[in-house]
Amino acid sequence: MNHPRPEMQADNEAALSGGGPGRNLLWRALQPPFWLFCHSWLRLRICGRENIDNSRGGLLLINHQSYLDPMLVAVELTRPVSYLARDSLFRVPFVSFILQRTHVTPISREAVRGGSIRTALDRLERGFLVGIFPEGTRSSGDEVAPFRSGFLALARRTRQPIYPVGLAGADHAMPRGSWFIRPATIGVAYGKPFTAEEALDFRGASDRDSLAEFARTRVAECQQTAASLL
Repeated sequence: MNHPRPEMQADNEAALSGGGPGRNLLWRALQPPFWLFCHSWLRLRICGRENIDNSRGGLLLINHQSYLDPMLVAVELTRPVSYLARDSLFRVPFVSFILQRTHVTPISREAVRGGSIRTALDRLERGFLVGIFPEGTRSSGDEVAPFRSGFLALARRTRQPIYPVGLAGADHAMPRGSWFIRPATIGVAYGKPFTAEEALDFRGASDRDSLAEFARTRVAECQQTAASLL
């Protein structure tokens, strides 16, 4: 099964969200039980939510610890997050149904500079929050793995705020290889957006490795803040 075409996703969004970033009916239905789960079984603690400007779009750069991360980062926000997720997830029937109807964009190595990026940029301009995990795979513990440079194709093109977001403890709730969610305390820290000067450097720099390391450092700082909440 191929991943959904961008126009197919646009049709789904128009039908289910009225075209706006905060009106997704499926997300509204899922958010209350997710919130209850995150504050009972998982004991979610957050800080820095006030850093997110709800009047415009924004790009969230997030460290990746578990399959729970998209839910953990979005459940306390006032609007859904449009994540970029690997296209293989769209081959799982029930998962694909949920992803297509909650603004998730499939991305593959072939599409990283093509339709997926254009779709994400369009959503940013329409006021969506767009989330991406630049490590590219799950890490664990207090270390944030080096960022793969693919995320720069999106970060360097948007004029919306770029926010670092840190997660801690999610790898205890659902470690690699686990299909069961264990009770755990989890922290999420939403960092302040890059300053205008940082964003200008970020978009103009030519050294991709240095740029990726700069972003990783900002996310790592948020991860340490999240760890202090545990």
